[in-house]
Amino acid sequence: MSAIRKIFDKMRPSFEEGGKLHAFRSVFDGFETFALVPNDTSKSGVNIHDSIDSKRIMSMVVIALVPAMLFGMYNIGYQNYLAAGTLATASFFEVFFYGFLAVLPKILVSYIVGLGIEFAWAQWKGEEIQEGYLVSGFIIPLIIPIGCPLWMLALACAFSVIFVKEIFGGTGMNMFNPAIAARMFLFFAYPSVMTGDQVWVAQDSIFGLGNTLPDAFTAATPLGQIAQGITPDASVLDMAIGLIPGSIGETSVIAIAIGAVLLLWTGIASWRTMLSVFVGGAALACLFHATGKSELTVCQHFVMGGFAFGAVFMATDPVTSCRTSCGQYLYGFIIGAMAIIIRVMNAGYPEGMMLAIFFGNMIAPTIDHFVVEHNISKRLKRGGTK
Repeated sequence: MSAIRKIFDKMRPSFEEGGKLHAFRSVFDGFETFALVPNDTSKSGVNIHDSIDSKRIMSMVVIALVPAMLFGMYNIGYQNYLAAGTLATASFFEVFFYGFLAVLPKILVSYIVGLGIEFAWAQWKGEEIQEGYLVSGFIIPLIIPIGCPLWMLALACAFSVIFVKEIFGGTGMNMFNPAIAARMFLFFAYPSVMTGDQVWVAQDSIFGLGNTLPDAFTAATPLGQIAQGITPDASVLDMAIGLIPGSIGETSVIAIAIGAVLLLWTGIASWRTMLSVFVGGAALACLFHATGKSELTVCQHFVMGGFAFGAVFMATDPVTSCRTSCGQYLYGFIIGAMAIIIRVMNAGYPEGMMLAIFFGNMIAPTIDHFVVEHNISKRLKRGGTK
């Protein structure tokens, strides 16, 4: 680390006031604070200092997402070889590296477009580069089908960064989760690449790996099959493992659970919010199952679609979720319940987690407001003040 710090110390004068690269000071600061713990401290006031800043937190969330990403890469290859009937003769590395080559361009496009806009915005405003997109740029490729074209992904990333994040003031000021906004942009602007039976399996070979599938090839997700009145081919165990068609990083509940353990162990994610999402989903799933509105059990709802991924990585976003402890319980319960309501009651939209989290983001400030006002009222009454 000392060698890296010496490199930055040697470069710093060129980027400071009067240096020949002063115009790019925000870019230099961004790379320095990402690579090293910030060296600046507050000059006044009472402050608590430690080595954990928002970039370190964001980096930990990205690490928690890695199991879902790696399994998603393998599953993309698995689905292609399975569809072509060549899975039995393919090695693990062939299957994985095909998925790796299919997913990598989407991750690169997401970061290049999103971070490019972040850098340009910081230069224009003369501000520090904000780190929030480190997580959003990783999540966005994981919540879309493999068949989504790169140019559409680039548009969605640009929309989420500009209109959902920067317009509101940047990291920490946005009302809605940028990744959710990107997915909603794609869903409503280009529904044919986000739904249907032809977007979940990669259909072209890449550098000699994989198979070229017929243009007419189709493969539905379990939720898509249910929406068509078809019993899913996959068992609950298959869906929990994740070897099924679906968005890149959302299929494996086991891989998502590994990330959840890391987020809860480090205290980055709120266990209240995460638990409440599953409690709300379970309550409504039991209600609909008991009344005959849905044949799906609680376990089936949890392992299908993006329910688990949304509960672990998106509903717990500290910026767009509730901050108060009581509010987190209510916020999570509403998201879980609404996701199941949308799935069961809206036959044209079998996946409800995206809209549920978007609605939860919308009402989170209101929930916190009433919780705080209630606490103030209780304290005033306790002190005998009206």
